[in-house]
Amino acid sequence: MPLVAAQDAASTAPVSQEERVVFPASVSQGALVFGKVPPGSQVRYRDRLLRSTGYGTVVLGVGRDETGPLTVDVTTPSGRTESVVVAVTPRDWPLERINGVPPKTVDPPPEIAARIQREQALVTAARVRDDDRADFALPFQWPVQGRISGRFGNGRIYNGKPGAGHSGMDIAAPTGTPIKAPAGGIVTFAAPGLYLTGGTVLLDHGHGVSSNFLHLSRIDVKVGDRIEPGQVIGAVGATGRATGPHLHWGMNWFDVRIDPLLVLERGQ
Repeated sequence: MPLVAAQDAASTAPVSQEERVVFPASVSQGALVFGKVPPGSQVRYRDRLLRSTGYGTVVLGVGRDETGPLTVDVTTPSGRTESVVVAVTPRDWPLERINGVPPKTVDPPPEIAARIQREQALVTAARVRDDDRADFALPFQWPVQGRISGRFGNGRIYNGKPGAGHSGMDIAAPTGTPIKAPAGGIVTFAAPGLYLTGGTVLLDHGHGVSSNFLHLSRIDVKVGDRIEPGQVIGAVGATGRATGPHLHWGMNWFDVRIDPLLVLERGQ
């Protein structure tokens, strides 16, 4: 992927290698974007001040429907201000028709809708964590091996009723298949019986990057656990809104949903 160095807002004079600010020239919808800044820089993207690692890596997420361009503003330790403009490449989102879903999960009655809202609020709250661990910066691995049965972003029609774009990647695998952590992190949410997502685990990888694992038949971790890459966190199931056993693996940058497949491809 081509990279571009930012332009100094005050001068076009060249800067030293140590002072360079580098981001991709363009990114896809659903991407997790990595940039390099001088360590100790202040980095702002929209209304958020971004963390940087001790070696100057910053990360942000690009949503499914983001059109861009993205602008990242950087103030280096020496006081220079620079900006990077990153183009966003659109993707096609085919429709997937999912039939045989329990009707109450597609058009829930008021009391079930209220329960779903409460449960999703708990999951959303677990995604606000922003600490300085850099587990996200290492290559990710597949949590289970299997056929991709649902792709991130694709439009979905449940029992003939349009739904939102798919928020993650579905991997078909038999019930009971061990799920391995795709990267290190801290468990921020773990519950066995959510109405839509069934057995649910959230794993925080630092700097706002997190993974969620849905429809689990078994959960082997608890909130607060430190998880290493490849550690078993639970087992594949078909709990919640599911028509068969599979792992739904979703990823977020705070509240922005990103494509796990793009994250995997980055590490290859």
